[in-house]
Order: sequence, then structure tokens, then C-alpha cells
Amino acid sequence: MRRVLSHVCWPLFVAAMFCGSLGAAGQTPIQSTWRAAVDEKLPLLGHRNWILIADSAYPLYSSPGVEVIETNADELEVVRYVLDAVDRSIHVRPEVLMDAELAYVPESDAPGVSAFRGELAKVLAGRPVEPVTHEKLLAELDQASKVYRVLVLKTRLTVPYTSVFLHLNCKYWSDEAEKRMRAKMGSAAASGR
Repeated sequence: MRRVLSHVCWPLFVAAMFCGSLGAAGQTPIQSTWRAAVDEKLPLLGHRNWILIADSAYPLYSSPGVEVIETNADELEVVRYVLDAVDRSIHVRPEVLMDAELAYVPESDAPGVSAFRGELAKVLAGRPVEPVTHEKLLAELDQASKVYRVLVLKTRLTVPYTSVFLHLNCKYWSDEAEKRMRAKMGSAAASGR
């Protein structure tokens, strides 16, 4: 009986050890996982999609249009990586929106907020940033996620109102070109063409 059990158990033991070693060696750290997710999803995202780099308390959505990924990374690192990836893309450009409340959060209530604001200003230097109230941004994301995909990258930052919202727009078609085309269309319609 002892010999039979050892012959039966040995293959299970070997399989468990093999799978365990594969798991340890084959595990992808969270840091590479979120980067891989950005690299994989960015070519699929386009005009009207959103990418949000959020602080640690950002909620998990129930909407199927919103995908939340825990990065376990520094927020500024994630912002840099995502902006670099978007800048390298051939199809989209970011419109950067921030919580308007961030400018009013005092250091006494949120230690580290002043340093974060200063570092974020360096990361976003040269980019137009539109401050919008947090509630309005959440409402915009809620509306957008009913039709378009939203990618949320949660970070380990524990300072309020620090999320960076990237509304993606078409890189090869400017807002000015759109306005000129619409004006032509309006002129053509007015003249009966």
C-alpha cells in the first residue's frame, strides 16, 4: 500500500513543484503588467477615449466601459510613462485635465501635496492643463464610459485630488482643422450645395 501511494503521490508532488516554480519564475511584477496593459491598449484607444492616472482611493467602477488596473507605482512615474506612450503614438494626443480642487488642498491637511504639485508641474511643463472640478470630471467619465472605453491606472499616491485625466483626441486632425471643415460645411449648406 505504501508503495502504491508513493507512485500515485509522486507525480502530483512533481507537478505541484513544477507549477510552483513556474509561478515564481513566470510571475510578471505589477510594474510590468500595467506598462504592458498601456502598451497593449493604447493602439486600440482613440478619439473620445480616456486614460486616468488616479490616486489610491479612486473607486472601482461597475460600468463595463471602465477598466481599472492597480499599478502599485508612483503616480508621477505612471503619468510620465502614459504621456510618453501617447506622445509616441501616431493616432492620439492628450488633452490634460486636473481636479481644480488640487490648487486649494493645504499641506496641513494633506502632507506632501505641495511637493506633488511642484513635481507634477515639471512633468506637465509645456502642456495645456484644464482645471475642472472633481465632480464634473467624474460626471464626464460616467457619460463617456457608456459609449467609450476608459482606462484607469490606480497608483499608490495617498494625496487627494491628484488624479490626472487624459481625454484622448485625434493627433492627425486638429481642432482648428475641424472648425474650418465645419465652417465650409455650413457655408455649403447655406448656399444649397
